[in-house]
Amino acid sequence: PVRLVLDASLLLDPVGAGAPVPTLRPGAEALLRRLRHSNLGVAICHPEEMPTTVSGFLEMAADLNSFGYISLPAPTGNHLLNELMLEWSRTSSCFYATSTVDEDLFSELQSHNWKVIAVDNECGTKDSGVVNIGKLQELLITLATLIKKEIASSSILMVGYAMKPSREEDFAKRGAFPLYPSQNGLIFVPLSFELHLASQLQEVDIILHKMTDEIISIDPNCSISFPRGISFSAGMSEVIRFMEEYPDFCIIDPFKNISPLLDRLQIQEILVRLQELGSEGRPKLRAPHSLKVINFSGSELQKQLAEANLSFPLIVKPQVACGVADAHNMALVFQIEEFSNLSVPLPAILQEYIDHGSKIYKFYVIGDKVFHAVKTSMPNANLLKSSSGDEPLTFNSLKTLPVATKEQLLLNRAQDNKSLNIGVVEEAAKLLKESLGLTIFGFDVVVQEGSGDHVIVDLNYLPSFKEVPDSEAMPAFWDAIRQSYESKKGKVQT
Repeated sequence: PVRLVLDASLLLDPVGAGAPVPTLRPGAEALLRRLRHSNLGVAICHPEEMPTTVSGFLEMAADLNSFGYISLPAPTGNHLLNELMLEWSRTSSCFYATSTVDEDLFSELQSHNWKVIAVDNECGTKDSGVVNIGKLQELLITLATLIKKEIASSSILMVGYAMKPSREEDFAKRGAFPLYPSQNGLIFVPLSFELHLASQLQEVDIILHKMTDEIISIDPNCSISFPRGISFSAGMSEVIRFMEEYPDFCIIDPFKNISPLLDRLQIQEILVRLQELGSEGRPKLRAPHSLKVINFSGSELQKQLAEANLSFPLIVKPQVACGVADAHNMALVFQIEEFSNLSVPLPAILQEYIDHGSKIYKFYVIGDKVFHAVKTSMPNANLLKSSSGDEPLTFNSLKTLPVATKEQLLLNRAQDNKSLNIGVVEEAAKLLKESLGLTIFGFDVVVQEGSGDHVIVDLNYLPSFKEVPDSEAMPAFWDAIRQSYESKKGKVQT
């Protein structure tokens, strides 16, 4: 086990005499949140009165039980290390992080095999054994590097990940990003866009990213061919430049492999190629019939629909599939007149609406493993039309997707009993993995009432796979990352 003790000085903004009550320093909240899911034993060392006198500290750190932290009294007098810290030194790899200089404490800690990390201070000489870093944001990657050296195993891999905080938290809560090595030897550390990125990337073996979260804008009038027409955050732009300079560096997954999933037209073209999987005695696997339009002009649109053999109702989706605010703003249209003043962004993709008994199958490909879950989906078109009031039904597919009621689900179950052929879809998953060159992705399948056609209606990169139990998803997730690394390194060496 690895133990980490954070001195309260590390978390608090220093204040002078008579100054207002101290607050958490920038970066402290993110540090505490990340350590909460790190699989390390974490303790906070502070004066006994600290939790009730420090603004913000009570909420973030004093509720030690909920955070999984241990509260330690600050060293006093001759008792520089309490009994618990002495016990840890005999059974664990121990680290003490602080921003104050206390040479006696440092000496005592080191005599009991503790590693000392000092932030914002030059504590002693290079030979003192104290590791000095300049910013709090450097602590986790420094700690990860020290843990890797402590284990002294060349098979331990450090994975640097870049995701927006909400997505990072979703994964971290499930145990996806342990700082203590996973069962197959992976250490996860967040990449900070506040620090020099190249120096961080020199320490990690693999980059894991959610590129689509870092998109600022996509020009819909530009063919989406990475990176043309796409504007990224400064941090992700730096990652992209690094990968251009070091193309053999392992990244999960290459940006060019993900870029087709930004464009629903390209997704459609990918899915159409899967139709060759159909064979006699098995259900037909296909993409939804669709049409790209650049405007909603009635007379021109009517002609295009006829040529594409599309009939109402139609689901209208922006061509840009993800990464921008309105990529998931959609509409279900029942007649041509409803296209006037439609708010779905252009260019758009018009797709047949498939009656599927309000049941959608979510498939997740994680390395060599394929998982699936069943979820309640939108009702059949006749039920939606009866409640639309002669207006298009607009919704955001991530937030306000209209789902069937219990009564509608019972009705659908009685009317159609077509079931999913898992074998056909798993074959499609394998073909998609090969053609896309992706490690972790997801897609949605509906079974069309009447025909039994299996229709893939969505394809996305690095989904949360939250419907898969953690006990199955996390080992598959870690194995997929390691296998991707070993495959990449094998190709480079040959």
